[in-house]
Amino acid sequence: MATSQLSLRQTGEPPTMTPRQRLIAVLLLGTNFMLSVDFSILNIALPEVGRAVGLDLVSLPWVATAFALPAAGLSLLFGRLADLYGRRLLLLLGLALLAASSLMGGLATGPVTLLAARALQGVATAMTAPAALSLLITTFADERQRARVLGLNGALLSAGFTVGALAGGLLVGALSWHWTFLINVPFAVAILALTPFAVPATHTSEDVKLDIPGAVSVTLALFAIVFGITERSLPVLIVGAILLALFFSIERRAKSPLVALEMLALPSVRWGNLALLIVFAMEAGLIFLVTVYLQDTLHFGAMTTGLIFGVPGLAAVAAGVIAGRIIARRGARPVLLVAMAVQAIFTAPLIMLGDSPSWLWLLIPALFIGFFGHITAVVAATVAATSEVTDENEGLATGLLTMTQQVAVTVGIPVLGAVMALQADILAGIQLALVADVILTLAVVFIVAAGLKRMRTATFTSSAAE
Repeated sequence: MATSQLSLRQTGEPPTMTPRQRLIAVLLLGTNFMLSVDFSILNIALPEVGRAVGLDLVSLPWVATAFALPAAGLSLLFGRLADLYGRRLLLLLGLALLAASSLMGGLATGPVTLLAARALQGVATAMTAPAALSLLITTFADERQRARVLGLNGALLSAGFTVGALAGGLLVGALSWHWTFLINVPFAVAILALTPFAVPATHTSEDVKLDIPGAVSVTLALFAIVFGITERSLPVLIVGAILLALFFSIERRAKSPLVALEMLALPSVRWGNLALLIVFAMEAGLIFLVTVYLQDTLHFGAMTTGLIFGVPGLAAVAAGVIAGRIIARRGARPVLLVAMAVQAIFTAPLIMLGDSPSWLWLLIPALFIGFFGHITAVVAATVAATSEVTDENEGLATGLLTMTQQVAVTVGIPVLGAVMALQADILAGIQLALVADVILTLAVVFIVAAGLKRMRTATFTSSAAE
């Protein structure tokens, strides 16, 4: 049963937050924003980083992959550990590891140290993100407040990518690439210092044992799947699929399963996560394609590229503020379907992009509206995917969401990049990949619509039969 049965259409404006709730929101939203920035801040700086530490062009993607593999593979495990041993504890441990690993990366002089630091940042993200999101959800029991806060969270997650791109270019230009790591340290330490005084400790479930076989099998499965897609290795993908099948077999027999399969049977959880997977994967792939277009076809510099992405970043912030209000009035399901369609429809015009800078008149408005749809879809999918989950399983549900986001960001670029590589001409390859993006997103809109057809359109919680 969900935590609330309220229909948002009937309950008006949300109650005013208490001062403590505001402080908790600032700390937790700030944490998620910092993690989002952390993922993207190195993108523009990668060539400089590679030259500095001795990574060649072929090896450069491993700077992102070393982060994404543990971030995706360990999110589910740490989400459950947060349920079992305390969400605030996992949040604090993750923040401490993030500060230490960022300092390690900022001081790195060779590829091994740099990649190790990036991997530890991924582990820290897997620890911190599910705990922060679940604490955010449980802090705001009122569904209307929760929708507003999740809207802001969605905006900050996407805006973090834009800020990361801008900050990466500025830091490399004004200081050095080392600061793309070091910038995390003071923010992580500040949040770490304030959290024990603002965020209350959550109750732990001492009578529940951790499902070790399930944890090992799902973690290895996710590692293999993400690695196989990143490196385009069919044998590794097959191993990942086998391990994933083994995981589900273990979960059906476990006394204290890592994943309660009956929760995955909930339409909102299953289809909300599928929607989130496609929304994030296709947008991450789109950003990659547009970056290649701007730098390799139009020959713009890194700073100009970052500034262009700043325009749709404004749409992301606006959507985060407005999305919660729209969901509160219309319900998560219809908003999710419309927002996903908007993301796809305004990606479609980019298929016509040419090799002249004059095409920016089409690119920038399409990105602006598409980003608005993207963030609205992220918020709606997050609300839907947690709407039928009980408080004691929020860590698991948010761990699933975090894992879905990290897997999506990791696989979106190599999947659309592989489609782009089918054409020898870069622009033709980008256009083909954009076609694939649009078709896949629209197909999933229809799949999710069918899967969520039993959800009420006026509420984002599961209501009892009347």
